[in-house]
Order: sequence, then structure tokens, then C-alpha cells
Amino acid sequence: MEPESPDSDDTYADDLADALVGVQRLIRRRLRAGLTVARLRGAEVELLRLVETRPGIGVSEAARELRLAGNSVSTLVNQLVRDGQLVRETDPADRRAARLLLTEAARARLRDWRERRAALVRSQVQRLAPADRDALRAAIPALRRLAENLHEEADRP
Repeated sequence: MEPESPDSDDTYADDLADALVGVQRLIRRRLRAGLTVARLRGAEVELLRLVETRPGIGVSEAARELRLAGNSVSTLVNQLVRDGQLVRETDPADRRAARLLLTEAARARLRDWRERRAALVRSQVQRLAPADRDALRAAIPALRRLAENLHEEADRP
């Protein structure tokens, strides 16, 4: 009897999704443990990371990119501006629109978060058997394509 392919296994998609969510949740929890400042919520971090990669992005465009309601992103922006993480500038091309930029404090916070996350994951991956480390490394391109597919599907009407 031939082994089932992952596509025919009824539990494969659930197992994969559960594993990805579980790893992400545990990484977040472990990173929160060492914080000396108030923690940022997931949507706040996503918005800061988006502004970091696209400085000057507008609130409406950020809402579309994050797939959140415009008023939700406006609320996030207001909180992050008040907390000194974002700067809202008037767009010179359209005085009614705002452009978002990170503050130096936000840059430092994201840099620290990335460094701590990389150190955490690196230390845990090193505890795995070499075959498991190789399997994870080999899976990265497929996981990126999965993320791209999910992103593209979200863009369809």
C-alpha cells in the first residue's frame, strides 16, 4: 500500500495551520516575557512593520494592505502617534491625506524585537536534530509561496 500524499490526508491542512499558529503564538509569548515597555498588539506591530517597509504610506492604503477597516487603522495610527511610535505628516501632494513615518523609537523597538526573535528561534532550532533543521530550511520557500498565495487570494473580489 502506498503512503498517502499530504494533499489526500484529511488532517494535513489542519495540522499545518495548527503548527504554524502554535509556533507563532509561542514565539510571541516568549518575546513578551522579557519586555520592559508596554507590549504592542499584533495589529500595531503589523502596521509599524508595514510603515517601516513603505515609509510615507497613507492610512487608506495601509488599511487595504493590512485588510482592516479604515477606521480601525485610523484608531491604531492615533494610538501609535500618541505613544511616540508613528509620525503623521500631511501629504504635500494632497493636503487632506496623511503620510505615516516611523519614529526613531519605533525603529529601535522593531530592531530589538527582530534581534530577540532571531535569537530565540535560532536557539530553539539549534536544539533540533540536524535532519529537522534541514527540513525546516527546505520548507521556507514553500511556506513563503503559501503566504503569497494567501495574500493573492485575499486580493481577489
